[in-house]
Amino acid sequence: MFFCTAKVGKTSLIMSLVSEEFPDEVPLRAEEITIPADVTPERVPTHIVDYSEAEQSEEQLYQEISKANVICIVYSVNSKKSIEKVTSHWIPLINDRTDKDSRVPLILVGNKSDLVEHSSMETILPIMNQFQDIETCVECSAKNLKNISELFYYAQKAVLHPTGPLYCPEEKELKLSCIKALTRIFKITDLDNDGILNDNELNFFQRTCFNTPLAPQALEDVKNVVRRNMADGVKDNGLTLKGFLFLHTLFIQRGRHETTWTVLRRFGYDDDLELTQEYLFPIIKIPPDCTTELNHNAYLFLQSVFDKHDKDRDCALSPEEVKDLFKVFPYMPWGPDVNNTVWIPVPVDVSQFLLRVLVGNIEALAAKHLNFHLYRKLETHKSYYAISTTYVYGQEKYLLLHEAIPDVDFLSEEELACDVVCLVYDVNDPRSFEYCAKVYKQYFIDSKTPCVVIAAKSDLHEVRQHYSLSPHDFCRKHKLHPPQSFTCNTTTVPTKDLYTRLTTMAMYPHMAQADLKNSTFWLRASLGATVCAVLGFAMYRALLKQR
Repeated sequence: MFFCTAKVGKTSLIMSLVSEEFPDEVPLRAEEITIPADVTPERVPTHIVDYSEAEQSEEQLYQEISKANVICIVYSVNSKKSIEKVTSHWIPLINDRTDKDSRVPLILVGNKSDLVEHSSMETILPIMNQFQDIETCVECSAKNLKNISELFYYAQKAVLHPTGPLYCPEEKELKLSCIKALTRIFKITDLDNDGILNDNELNFFQRTCFNTPLAPQALEDVKNVVRRNMADGVKDNGLTLKGFLFLHTLFIQRGRHETTWTVLRRFGYDDDLELTQEYLFPIIKIPPDCTTELNHNAYLFLQSVFDKHDKDRDCALSPEEVKDLFKVFPYMPWGPDVNNTVWIPVPVDVSQFLLRVLVGNIEALAAKHLNFHLYRKLETHKSYYAISTTYVYGQEKYLLLHEAIPDVDFLSEEELACDVVCLVYDVNDPRSFEYCAKVYKQYFIDSKTPCVVIAAKSDLHEVRQHYSLSPHDFCRKHKLHPPQSFTCNTTTVPTKDLYTRLTTMAMYPHMAQADLKNSTFWLRASLGATVCAVLGFAMYRALLKQR
């Protein structure tokens, strides 16, 4: 908090606040003062800096302006000259020294109110309307301590709950960035997605932001205020988006900025009305040798989000429904080509949504194979994904497979960030296994990530691999499980045992080199498939041989 201007009693104001009495002797400049958080109304520490033209240079003045969070321009209510200097000197000087897009809030302080019987507000109001950086004006008296504590309260409030990012005083309406943020909050709170906040949803909003519900009469009072001021603010006894925005406009116009800021910050917004990195990317601490999965509540949440936006109840999200879903996100995670997406209703519809949430830019549902719902981008895209449920010890898990075609000389950190690695070779291609061996030796030989070698197309004749070691000997040398045979070319449904093994290896990575080699361990894991105890998902990536 920085105080500027001269010979208007600003130093006396500072000293009166600290000592709670008018000083007999006033120095040219008060020493810098820090007021601890526990004695301030907003519970934040306040650093007060005074300025004296007699003791300090212009360069020091500019430095203090650049460091200030709020600037108090003090004038004398009985001096027209000091009032004129507010607009002719101080505001232009401050604006010249601050960036236009991040102006410091200003507080006009009319001191020496004890010397006059009239108010200076008639003169000050046009100034406040002219300069939008002015948060408020306070008339006070250092001599009789009138409004001294209020002055510092409003100065703190201007920093913590500024008007500038929210409201345009010239237009008397919310700024577009504020409307966008509040619209997102409205859509999140609109749990049934009908465009109206009913009483239950209003109470959900109230508890979320202020940790307390509204009494039934208080809810009616809020809606009545909206009804009296606009025709379409209340519909079916619920609050519309227009009514919701009107209420926040009213809060700000009545000086209750903190109400709107509390709402915005509860939903992740910073002082520039951008979603914070902490909100978008919360830190999740994962202990060593552990994997991550969504718990039952998270699964139910995703299912509820899916159901909320499936307006036609066809168990599939159309392009418009997908677009509506992502309106609450800071940006659409996929480009306009997402409108070409084909959604095919399947029994495990939420698995499609989970895959969308997890891997992002995947365009079309391509096939249904082995009970896994496969998605791919256009034919030119070389990355494939598959997702479905598997069971380990009676726990139902979502298994996500990702085929990557890595360059042997370079594998990205994203591709290395997986829970289990599958090295797949073609038993009928003599040059196939060599590629798997190179990938393993370059990236995974010293890694703690479990690896499994897959002998694909096992229905075909197995040929000798052109590599110094056979696949079995290679696995034995590097203490890997023997190659697992797999083929899709069968007259019956292919076995799911391999998927159970992959899931188990990812869930128990520390056992990959020990119990996982024991056939009875696989049997115990597979037998659990008859019971569904916990819903969740685990994410895995499969590195397949280069085609």
